[in-house]
Amino acid sequence: MLEHLFSPVTINGMTLKNRAVMPPMGTGYGNADGTASERLMHYLAARARGGAGLIITEICAPDPRGKGFPNELGAWSDDLIPSLGKISAAVHREGAKVALQLHHAGRETFAAAAGGLPEAPSAIPSAILGQPCEAMSLARIAELVAAFARAAARAKEAGFDTVELHGAHGYLLNQFLSPFSNQREDAYGGSEENRSRFVLETLQAVRAAVGPAFPVLIRISGDELIRGGYDLDFTRRLAPQLVAAGADAIHVSVGVYSTPGNLSIASMDTATGFNLFRARAIREAAGVPVIGVGRIQRPADADRAIAAGDADLISFGRQHLADPDFISKTLAGREEDIRWCVACNQGCIERLSFEMRSTTCTFNPECGQEYRGAAAAVTGAPRLWVIGAGPAGLAAALASRERGFAVEIFEKATVPGGQLQPASRPPHKQPFMDWVHWAVRQLEKRGVRLHYNEEMRAEILRRDRPDAVILASGASPVVAKIPGIDGPKVCDARDVLMGKIAPAAPAVVLGAGYVGMETADYLVARGIDVVLLEMQPAHPVGKLTAHAYWLHRRIREGRGRIVLGATVTRVEKDAVFYRQGDEERRVPAALVVTAMGARPDNALEGPLVQLGISYRVVGDAVTPRRLLEAIHEGHQAGRDIQG
Repeated sequence: MLEHLFSPVTINGMTLKNRAVMPPMGTGYGNADGTASERLMHYLAARARGGAGLIITEICAPDPRGKGFPNELGAWSDDLIPSLGKISAAVHREGAKVALQLHHAGRETFAAAAGGLPEAPSAIPSAILGQPCEAMSLARIAELVAAFARAAARAKEAGFDTVELHGAHGYLLNQFLSPFSNQREDAYGGSEENRSRFVLETLQAVRAAVGPAFPVLIRISGDELIRGGYDLDFTRRLAPQLVAAGADAIHVSVGVYSTPGNLSIASMDTATGFNLFRARAIREAAGVPVIGVGRIQRPADADRAIAAGDADLISFGRQHLADPDFISKTLAGREEDIRWCVACNQGCIERLSFEMRSTTCTFNPECGQEYRGAAAAVTGAPRLWVIGAGPAGLAAALASRERGFAVEIFEKATVPGGQLQPASRPPHKQPFMDWVHWAVRQLEKRGVRLHYNEEMRAEILRRDRPDAVILASGASPVVAKIPGIDGPKVCDARDVLMGKIAPAAPAVVLGAGYVGMETADYLVARGIDVVLLEMQPAHPVGKLTAHAYWLHRRIREGRGRIVLGATVTRVEKDAVFYRQGDEERRVPAALVVTAMGARPDNALEGPLVQLGISYRVVGDAVTPRRLLEAIHEGHQAGRDIQG
């Protein structure tokens, strides 16, 4: 079974038990002094225990000025070797090999993280961050080449099996390679040869520092996919030079910070394996093992890619966050127990980059929490009722059942999933229901009873008095008081998405938040002309996240139109009227879709208080928010509630 993925491979004397790689992913679990925390080591050990052949740590700075975030790992001092050694030992105990990724952010950081003005090949601010930076002197370039070499030697001393230089995603090594960020006129800029010099010198110095028998990897972006950047033809020419300078394998990613659609960490809107053709091209040019990456979650897809010659090894990134045991489950024939990543990006890269909070996973609340251990068990199997089988309720039931509660779920609909039912209907979002199906399978295996088409009422609680209740009853749509809003052609977005209302053209969507945008995306995909009317002057769904970028793009390419600062004044039988500034305008409408938000359904909280039943309210029943908050709140309630 999957004989290509699960066959061993040797890279310069380092033999991996299989070709599954966990690539570097920033977590924010390190300490401010550059050392590894217990949280980080438990997280990495869990991924190694799951069965991958190679674990590559998140970014580690060879120089403090290269830090991309304040608590990045460090390798700039011999004093950090003992801490690094704890990482390698933790991974080795679980049977995997481990690489330390060496990274300098260059201009893609902030002064608060770098400890001063960031440095770069040229004094060109980041296109995304806008952070001013200064051009590196020749002396500083030489210092950093030496710093990378010393850091690699420290990694070797600390017990790592290999190091990986981060030359991708718009960070310092990538910045030197690219005419987009390198406008120097000396020996390190201008011509292709000069732009490659810093990377090649760094590789040569690292090779000299670790010796000929220690594997050295380099990660590159096969194509920057930006105007003025380098392309795949350039990296094909560069690849043999990387090998000659000391690289034993090349890890082929794609894109930089400002690549449209954030393809370096591709969202659900991007096809599985979309980047493999670049890995294949560089493999053919380099003649050394290549690690392929690009929205690959399922081992079967990885096996096919290796068999086809696209790559020699495959990186499974966010899948390791969603389910650290997916490799071992595959080997054991337990694929139905795997919790699949859907590339939503809410809990991982977007949380780290936009919220400045440590990484987790939307669907796996235990990601990054492994150090806590199991929640306290309960005795006597107290009866716990979960009201609602949406994401918060399912997560709560899973966590509480693990503690020993006798759990029953009551759902007023005929199927589980709650708001994930309509939310999974827009383009590219169908895999969201995979988690619902997974959760239901796990609950049924654990003997949890799920009651459908059964709405909970206060008199039932009063009659049967469970020991504890988790109220995960969700939210209901709200509609502004607009003349004509109750007309026959007006409906809620969820009814459209669920197929209860037939699409009609032209359609007008009231509200351009995520529900409105995804409903418009759904309609556009069916050939419906759509206008979105949004009352706010600024778009509530910006274009910085990958999914938002693709939403805007598909709606635009489908001739959809978004009107901001539009206050709807009335709805008539064939049109919607709105005011923009001092002018009232009219837009034709055969279908009017409301997407104006929701209010919590928590009416049972009062009876629970009166009855003195231990309870928790979670998810949208508290206040409507994202899927991440629903699942994580439900999980935490299941861990904490007392019977």
